[in-house]
Amino acid sequence: MTCNTRIPSRRLALLIAVATVLFASSANAGMSYKLDRSNARAGETVRITGLLFNDTENALVDVAAKELVLQWRGPEGKVIRSLAYLRSAGGQVNVPVNNFVKFAWEAVVPTGVTGLQAVHIEGESALLALDTSASGSGAMAGNAALAPVVDAGTATGNMQLDPALPKKVAQAASQPSPFDNFRNAITPYEPIYFDVGNKDGRNARYQVSFKYRLFNPDDPSKPEFEDNIYLGYTQTAIWDLHSDSHPFVDTSFKPSLFWRKDALWQSKDRDVFLGLASGVEHESNGRSGNESRSLNFAYIQPEFNYRFDGGSTLTFAPRLKGYFKVDNNPDYADYAGHVDWKLRWAQDNGLVLTGLYRQGQRGMTTGQIEAAWPLRRTFLNMNGYFHVQYFRGYGETLLGYNHKSAPQVRVGISLVP
Repeated sequence: MTCNTRIPSRRLALLIAVATVLFASSANAGMSYKLDRSNARAGETVRITGLLFNDTENALVDVAAKELVLQWRGPEGKVIRSLAYLRSAGGQVNVPVNNFVKFAWEAVVPTGVTGLQAVHIEGESALLALDTSASGSGAMAGNAALAPVVDAGTATGNMQLDPALPKKVAQAASQPSPFDNFRNAITPYEPIYFDVGNKDGRNARYQVSFKYRLFNPDDPSKPEFEDNIYLGYTQTAIWDLHSDSHPFVDTSFKPSLFWRKDALWQSKDRDVFLGLASGVEHESNGRSGNESRSLNFAYIQPEFNYRFDGGSTLTFAPRLKGYFKVDNNPDYADYAGHVDWKLRWAQDNGLVLTGLYRQGQRGMTTGQIEAAWPLRRTFLNMNGYFHVQYFRGYGETLLGYNHKSAPQVRVGISLVP
């Protein structure tokens, strides 16, 4: 924070105290806000930084507001409203356990404000302090508004002095819609990607996947047992792009019901945490007759996570599976085995490497290696990841679970690595 030497030490201490209280009150995956400076004149641009840290027991999904409605309250009790606009990339973000994401908004100090201002973000508990006086002789506004709340520009009667606000500025504290509740319950599950290769003719492999939380916890930092129950759905397909009709070679439909907790136990320093997932999954290719394939299995998946100081997480997650009702393909386990050995290393906003290994009977093995790099960190500056996938072994399609696929490299885009 840049301090102005003209601010008396008593008032500077007050600013620091306000900031300290704000950061202390935003635990348990809340958003912490701060201003990039303690002093700014009317007409200058200030930046508000929001830090969302996930110290809950499960991955967090959030969406940054494109606009923040600010209330500027001065010592005389007058309140002026203005907007802060999101400067960093927006959209939905997925924040793993013990990770954080940062957002930034910019706002112009309205021309009608004077003295030391209490800056309130509508719909949030955050209260920021900004000194707009030249001499630093203002007093903190702690009283209620003594005049009507007006929008920026109307305070001086000249709307050209400040950026115009929309005709209707909705308060951020408005009640969430049913769609918001539905959207907040859906989170990423398995990777989502679309890759293209050219082994024995151009072909594509894609996967879509999500999970739906059945119950919303009253306190996200302390969810009950039932709050960790999910419905999952994953669909994987091989698409022949070489043949004239571009047929789908095979598609797997995989609904599931499971219990999951990303941090069942954490070390004192939170650099080591253990998660657990367990449930049942059905997989079928939706065909009939001799090409029908289906199976069911129950599984338990412990997850061992280590958080490095440099900002990356290493995860080892073996999935132990027990099959039942595999009448169409009773020898499936001979090729796929009973354990999916999974290893993942993910940098914060950086490289993501994943590996999968299966050991069947009589030396029948399967291996898959994937690498993803955020496109936001390339000249394209777009959402998603550049994705590379290598596959070799059995079970690339459920229809051909007992046929060995030659080594195949595909390149494409991943939405969730």
